[in-house]
Amino acid sequence: MVIKSVNLETVCGITSTLPQNDKPEVAFAGKSNVGKSSLINALMNRKSYARTSAQPGKTQTINFYNINDVMYMVDLPGYGYAKVSQETKEKWGKMIERYLRKSSQLKQVFLLIDIRHEPSANDKNMYDWIVYNGYEPIIIATKLDKINRSQLQKHIKMLREGLGLSKSGMIIPFSAETKQGLEQVWEVIDNCIE
Repeated sequence: MVIKSVNLETVCGITSTLPQNDKPEVAFAGKSNVGKSSLINALMNRKSYARTSAQPGKTQTINFYNINDVMYMVDLPGYGYAKVSQETKEKWGKMIERYLRKSSQLKQVFLLIDIRHEPSANDKNMYDWIVYNGYEPIIIATKLDKINRSQLQKHIKMLREGLGLSKSGMIIPFSAETKQGLEQVWEVIDNCIE
């Protein structure tokens, strides 16, 4: 897809009503410092449209980016960030759950996981939760440039086993630095919204 226009159209907080969109949506979930904003910026071909931050936990809302007036990229709040209260975490969880259950336009959920590490308990819970809500998440294994090419298959296997991913479950290794994997992600998105 050639990106002609990007517009942050809706920002939903804990008490906001979710928008009734009429265009297909793809959502991105992941831990606070996994590189979600970097991926979304790369997909949108923008430098810093989705806010990236040295301080994890910046995305505390559900952000709906209107792309070319044909689809929405939905940035979900990062999870697993320690510096917010348990009560706030629970509210974020409910907000994400409400979105997964209520959006009639959600076509695909991407779950971002750092390729360098075994999936955390939070990653595993998020994966199971997305599946429980009726979606087969596609795993985007971020920070690909931080491992040696020779380690790639080993790390993919580690993610697959750590999440209990089915054989058909897709993992796309991605690097925000080199943009490797970006085309594959777009391919999936294009297929979802056709």
